[in-house]
Amino acid sequence: MEKNLDKQVVMRVSTTSIIVNCVLSLLKLIAGIIAHSGAMISDAVHSASDVFSTIIVIIGVNISHRDSDQDHQYGHERMECIASILLAAVLALTGGGIGLSGIKKITAGQYDQLAIPGSLALIAAVISIVVKEWMYWYTRAAAKKINSTALMADAWHHRSDSLSSVGSFIGIFGARLGWPVLDPIASVVICLFIIKAAYDIGKDALDKMVDHSCDEETEEAIRQVILEQEGVIRIDELKTRLFGSKIYVDVEIAADGNLKLIDSHAIAEAVHDAIEEKFSTVKHCMVHVNPDMINSDTE
Repeated sequence: MEKNLDKQVVMRVSTTSIIVNCVLSLLKLIAGIIAHSGAMISDAVHSASDVFSTIIVIIGVNISHRDSDQDHQYGHERMECIASILLAAVLALTGGGIGLSGIKKITAGQYDQLAIPGSLALIAAVISIVVKEWMYWYTRAAAKKINSTALMADAWHHRSDSLSSVGSFIGIFGARLGWPVLDPIASVVICLFIIKAAYDIGKDALDKMVDHSCDEETEEAIRQVILEQEGVIRIDELKTRLFGSKIYVDVEIAADGNLKLIDSHAIAEAVHDAIEEKFSTVKHCMVHVNPDMINSDTE
C-alpha cells in the first residue's frame, strides 16, 4: 500500500515537472532566438534536459518499488541510485556543453560583434527563475515525504535551472548595458552551477550504492532507542548501511548471561521492533545477543 502511494506521488510530481519544463523550455528558446541571447538559448536547453531527467526518475522509482523476488531477495531500492547517477551524468554533459559554447564566444574576441540581447530575454529569465524555484520546493517536499533520492536529485535539477536563469538574467542585463561579453560569461557561470549540482547528486547516489553508513545523528538516535529497551545492558557493536533510500541495521547487544534463550530472544525482538517502528527508513534490522557474565546476577 505504501509503495503504491509513493509511486502515485512520483507520477503526480513528475507529470507536473514534464509539462512545466516543456512549456518553459519552449518559451525560453523562442525568447532567446527573438532577443538574440545565447545565454537564454543555453538556459532553454537546460530546461529541456529536465524533461529527460524526469523520465529517468519515473523509470528508476518504478523499478525500485518492485517487490522482492527470487533474483533480488533484498529488493530493488538501488535502482533509484542508478537513476540518480544517470541524472548526474545528464546534468554534467549539459553543463559542459553550455560552458564550452560560452568559452568559444569569449576566446573568439570580437565582442562588439556579439548581438545585444532584447528585453524579451530578460522577461523570460525572470519567469524562469520564479517557476523553477517553485518547482524545486514542490519536488523537494514530495521527495522528503517519500524519502526518494531520485526525486530529490530532480528537485536539485530544478534548482540548478533556477540558478542558471539568474546567471542568464545578469548576463543579459549586463549585455544590454553595453557589455555584450557578459552574455557568454553568464553561460560559463551557468555551466559551473550545473556541474556542481551533478557532482553532489552523483556523490550522494554512489554513497548509497557502496553501503555507506548513515549519518551520525541517525546512528546516535538508533543507539538511544536500543538502550531504552528493557534488558539491554550495553551495545557491543552497531553497523548501518544505506541501501538506496532505505537503511539496514546490524546490532550486537549484551544481555544477562543467565537468561533463558526465550527471554534473550524477547529482548532482541523488542529491539528489532522498536527500531523498525521508530525509523521508517529502516528496511531491516538484525539483532544479535551476547551474554554478559560480568554484570549478570549470580546465584
